Amino acid sequence: MLLTRLKAESERKLAKQICKVVLDHFEKQYSKELGDSWNTVRDILTSPSCWQHAVLLNRFNYPFELEKDLHFRGYHTLFQGSLPYYPKSMKCYLGRIPDRMPSERHQIGSLKKYYLLNAASLLPVLALELQDGEKVLDLCAAPGGKSVALLQCAYPGYLHCNEYDSLRLRWLRQTLESFIPQSLVNEIKVSELDGREMGDAEPEMFDKVLVDAPCSNDRSWLFSSDSQKAACRISHRRKLPVLQIELLSNMVPVDMTDMARTCSRDFTFAPTGQECGLLVVPERGKAWGPMYVAKLKKSWTG
Repeated sequence: MLLTRLKAESERKLAKQICKVVLDHFEKQYSKELGDSWNTVRDILTSPSCWQHAVLLNRFNYPFELEKDLHFRGYHTLFQGSLPYYPKSMKCYLGRIPDRMPSERHQIGSLKKYYLLNAASLLPVLALELQDGEKVLDLCAAPGGKSVALLQCAYPGYLHCNEYDSLRLRWLRQTLESFIPQSLVNEIKVSELDGREMGDAEPEMFDKVLVDAPCSNDRSWLFSSDSQKAACRISHRRKLPVLQIELLSNMVPVDMTDMARTCSRDFTFAPTGQECGLLVVPERGKAWGPMYVAKLKKSWTG
């Protein structure tokens, strides 16, 4: 009973913090795009107590005792071998109920044991199917979770992590230092370049590129405390598709229907009318996303 009252009180406090300007904008846009499912998505986005966090274990400082505890608490591994590409070295656990483990503090010279993330963030990493020795670019790399996930999958021959925003770049560097051994960090290039210019600067340099294109980050925007700043964000939001296209020029889509079929146990996908992309939407018990994932390959014609 006490836990129920505390949860209800927490929900009331959070409800007061929801930015009406952002929520009204989402109501207009997503009610059209998602139809009836928007009601469920809205309920999850506005109720942080329903949010879930996956636990990605760090193979460079493997937490065997924590893994035992996660099993005891009813956590299960993501996908459980259902994907054609799922490296044994990657271990990510999901809880059956909303739960958040405490984040580990950054300590110089000490590697963290796990990374907390939205499980949907691993879909583009796995879609990349990284193999040992390949040269890979993480184009918009901060805060660094996907770079860490890539290194759980394989040992690339060369990893270039780029972040154009200087503040986020510092966050990226700290993440790499927190999860990756120094001997391996020294083999990773970190840069602060405009991603739109990297294709000309390093043509045909990489085997694979991960692009977490600048996006709206809908979950955090809903809890903006500054209505004027929120209105500016909404205005900026309309420009993001242009930037995304500029980052992804000369590409052709790759069919992702197999991934959607094999991932349906852990994720909910909204129909998009496109075989090349997956739109992850949250629902109770599978509160991942919203996130759009697409797999593209370079077009060498035209």
